[in-house]
Amino acid sequence: MDTLEQIEKLRTIANVSYEEAKDALEAANGNLLDAVIYLEKQGKVEPPSGGGFYSSEKKTTAGTSNKSKNWEEKNSNSDKESSLISFLKKLWEFCLKMIRKGNRNTFEVLKNGETKAYFPVTILALLLIFAFWATLPLIIIGLFLGFRYRFTGPDIKEQTINETIENAAKAVENFKKDNF
Repeated sequence: MDTLEQIEKLRTIANVSYEEAKDALEAANGNLLDAVIYLEKQGKVEPPSGGGFYSSEKKTTAGTSNKSKNWEEKNSNSDKESSLISFLKKLWEFCLKMIRKGNRNTFEVLKNGETKAYFPVTILALLLIFAFWATLPLIIIGLFLGFRYRFTGPDIKEQTINETIENAAKAVENFKKDNF
């Protein structure tokens, strides 16, 4: 890359004038990264957010470009692993939060207004996930046999789910009256 291209690239990166970019490149002996650092030190360019570390020290050892490429590849892989680990950690925290909420709240089975059974919502969720074909028909058969269901607990703020369950129970009662 010739000097004019470097100056133009530095102008677009750092958003500085032609003269400032040219002076920074001359001070950095044509090294674009060092020129950006030079401009940061002068306060003409905002440093990246989140801090960081940089050095304007020149390295004159042979094979530096291969070392820096290897470092960039390792750092890139590390970033990917870090983001995957971060995602998995957030997913785990979300699952734990849902399990805690499910354990605090209960699913109650009622007959004639009296609670016959109750268990954590987590158990209901597991039954619906792993034994859907058995759980859902049992709940529906229970409605036909006069059982009612409701959710209770500190995290059940809105009663819309309980109202929906009650409406389903009323619909089953109406169906039974009309057809039996």
